[in-house]
Amino acid sequence: MAQVDTIRSVGVGARAQIDEGLRAHMNKVYGLMSVAMLVTAGVAWAVGSSDQLFSILRNPATGSMTILGWIAMFLPLIMVFAFGALVNRMSAAAAQLFFYAFAAAMGLSLAWIFQVFTGVSIAQTFLITAISFAGLSLYGYTTKRDLSGMGTFLMMGLIGLIVAMIVNLFLASSALAFAISVIGVLIFAGLTAFDTQRIKNDYIQHAVAMDQEWLGKSAIMGALTLYLDFINLFMFLLQFLGNRE
Repeated sequence: MAQVDTIRSVGVGARAQIDEGLRAHMNKVYGLMSVAMLVTAGVAWAVGSSDQLFSILRNPATGSMTILGWIAMFLPLIMVFAFGALVNRMSAAAAQLFFYAFAAAMGLSLAWIFQVFTGVSIAQTFLITAISFAGLSLYGYTTKRDLSGMGTFLMMGLIGLIVAMIVNLFLASSALAFAISVIGVLIFAGLTAFDTQRIKNDYIQHAVAMDQEWLGKSAIMGALTLYLDFINLFMFLLQFLGNRE
């Protein structure tokens, strides 16, 4: 694997320093991701469990979304693209603040699940997702197998999944929705392991090159990637495990 060859090319002392730095880097990635998850969960629960607050997003009389509801739906997508375009010009502190703002926007867009599913089923699904995510991410971090070949396959599957979801907006097929949920779980399970290994490999390559500017923001970028994997895995699992109100 590339990271093994990279580590072997440096001395023992440098190798130990890289290993220590990698552990600290991954701890920061998971720490940032955990805080973002708490922000998302807090905003989603606060808005979704309050009929008064939720009425800002959806008209209680007609059930249709308000203008703010449509904005809340697409805001996270806009912010992800904006983050990718602006991250190189941001300081690490500004990038971290933007990440937490994105997490809050995501919570706002997910508030509806507290109106549709029972709180117990949401909590159970979240716990199952957390356990599954931890196992998949641990596998991606510790495996000696090179998972880079999965990347192209998973991205092609993700594009196909998005197309199928758009098509089903018009067809409203329950069978297709079930298939989408199954495929979505499999794709984001694979992406969790793949992205974890990629974050690890990227750190090792840049640590050897002593690219300090990159290292300052890379944990935030890695946390955002794994955060999106977790959220999508959770939402697809919720379609199976969630009990509706």
